[in-house]
This record gives sequence, C-alpha cells and structure tokens, in this order.
Amino acid sequence: MYLKELELINFRLHKSSKINFSDKLNYIVGGNGQGKTTILEAVYFLCTTKNLLSSSESEIVNFNENFFEAKGKFKELTEDLSRVLYQKDINKKFFYLNEKQIFRSSSVIGKFPIVTLTQPDHSITQGAPADRRKFVDMVISQTSETYLKILIDYNKILKQRARLLIQIFETKNYSLLQQLDSWTETLVEAGSELISHRIAFISDFNDYLKNAYSKILENAETPYIEYHHPEGTTAEEIKKDFYLKLEELKGEELRRCSNLAGPHRDEFTFRINGLELKKYGSQGQHKTFQIALKFAQFFYMKEKLSRTPVFLLDDVFGELDSYRAEKISWFLREVGQAFITLTDFTRFEKLNVGSGNSLFTVKNGCVEYA
Repeated sequence: MYLKELELINFRLHKSSKINFSDKLNYIVGGNGQGKTTILEAVYFLCTTKNLLSSSESEIVNFNENFFEAKGKFKELTEDLSRVLYQKDINKKFFYLNEKQIFRSSSVIGKFPIVTLTQPDHSITQGAPADRRKFVDMVISQTSETYLKILIDYNKILKQRARLLIQIFETKNYSLLQQLDSWTETLVEAGSELISHRIAFISDFNDYLKNAYSKILENAETPYIEYHHPEGTTAEEIKKDFYLKLEELKGEELRRCSNLAGPHRDEFTFRINGLELKKYGSQGQHKTFQIALKFAQFFYMKEKLSRTPVFLLDDVFGELDSYRAEKISWFLREVGQAFITLTDFTRFEKLNVGSGNSLFTVKNGCVEYA
C-alpha cells in the first residue's frame, strides 16, 4: 500500500497544495515553520482520523478561513479515497472513505497502516509508563481488530467502575458493593484478555526489535522489552491473579475512588544489555532505541497484515550523528513508502538516497518538486 496523491485546502499554511508521491522515499525539505511537517500531519489524519500533533482541529484551519480539507488517494490492488473535512463554525470534523461517511475511528484503524517517528517519541523511552502502554496498544490495535475492540470495551468498563467507586464514596451506600463486584468481574474478563494479547505481542516483537537494532548498530548492543503484568502464563492464571489483586486493593480503591490494578497500569521496561534504559541509558542510546522501536513496528505490522505501512519520519536525521544517519538511510531502502522531513539540503546530501525517490521543497505552504 502507498499514498499516491495528497490534496490540501486551507490546511495550516497550505492554502491549496496537490502532491503526487513516489511509492518509495519522499524527502520533504524546508525551514522551520514552512509547512513540511504539515504534510505528515495530513497523511496521519487520513490514515487514522486523528491528529498527529496535540493541537485542536480549529488551529489547523488557515487564517481567515472557515474550514480545512485533506484528501488522499491510496493505491494497493484497488484505489481508496480517504478524506477529512473540518468546519470551524460548527466545530465538527467529518471523515469519509470512498465518499462514504465514517462515524467511528475504529472502522479505519488498521485499514491504512502507519508508523510515525517524530520529536515527541522521546517520551516512549524517557516518559511515564502511560507513554509505553500507548505505544504497545497502538501497534497491536493496528494489527488486531479483536484487541482494539477489547481495549475500547475495557476503557469503557474502567469509566463505569470509577463512577461507581465515586458514588459509593460520596453516598456511603454500601448496598452498591454487589454492583461493584459485578463490574470487577467484567473488568477482570476484559483485562485478562488484553494482558494475554500483550504477552504474546512482546514475545514476538522482541525479535523484530533486536533485528532492527542490529541494522543500526551492527549487534553492538542487545535490546529487550520486559512486560510487568499479573503473574501467570495461562489465561486462567492471569485472571485469577488479577482478581486477587483487585480484592486486595478493594478498600484502597474505595478510599481513592480509582481503579488501581489492571493493564491500564502495567509497565513495560526497555533494557539494553540487561540494564534499564530509562535509568542508565545515554541520550544516544535513547534515540537509537526509539528509532529501532519504530522500524521494528514497521516490519512487525508489514508481516502481520501482509501489507506495507506508510512510514513518517519528522526531522529525525537532525538529531543523529553521521554514523547513525548513514545506517538508518540504508535501512530505509528496505521499507516501502516513507515520508522524511529535513530542514536543509546539507543533511540530504549525506544520505544514501538511491533512485526512484522524490524530493520536494516547501516554503510558506507552497510545495515544489526539486
């Protein structure tokens, strides 16, 4: 799968841009604030219905305009047209697939598989446990509709159970404890399934991570992801341990009005040569691990889906030394379609570009073929 064509209207600086892409590597060169990352943002929108950046949709609309629109034509065996439209006056976003309106993001997740490597990804290795859970959930959700459905249901159960904990705390109506037990059983059922999926994923994914890492550092270091979860290897053992943990924490949960155990609190530890990356890793090791994670994600998804994801890399080479930059540029030849932003031509000239790729320059929202 690859993105053949992209059209932007009133999308940040891009008043009207239409771009035809290579099915291989697409280098997008431009200064800061010129609109190159906006192209990646639009591609991500079309693949996920979500915003790559943290800004609201209203901030994306070009100055003095009332809407933005992005359209993309994806090519595989057939062509699919993905389109997102936002109207500022009613503050509403509309998503269309082949001109049919889509009302749930879950209907799109995984249809246009995508991998992103951006500046905020440092939080995956350096941030809170929630950042690592988000990464794992995002990878599995794009490859498993079952996991995505369970995850959505589990989050709904968490909210319902938390509301009941608050209600019991505020009203002191302890007759509601029987209702809480029912929600606990439901939470254990869904949560245990998520944990089982995650265990299988990490066992499989570690091999992809080691392979990606070796391509960048030639086996100089060995990476590993460790998943901390309720004890047990079988589904029944995991379920039993999860339930016992909730029984143990029941009083504390009632006092704090919070769900204190489950896959929403599990941790993933990243290690290099046995040492915990977050505690002992250098900045270079963190950056290499982040990049290896995303390449591992790419090839994992490609194999599981039998489809080639789109790969977005936003100004990655600016933070790398020449050795790592050269290794990664060679590695990129093994992927399918990728979009790579760069701030200047100097970095571009040091990369192993190869043939059949495209180079674009972006200035003040205007795109030109170089």
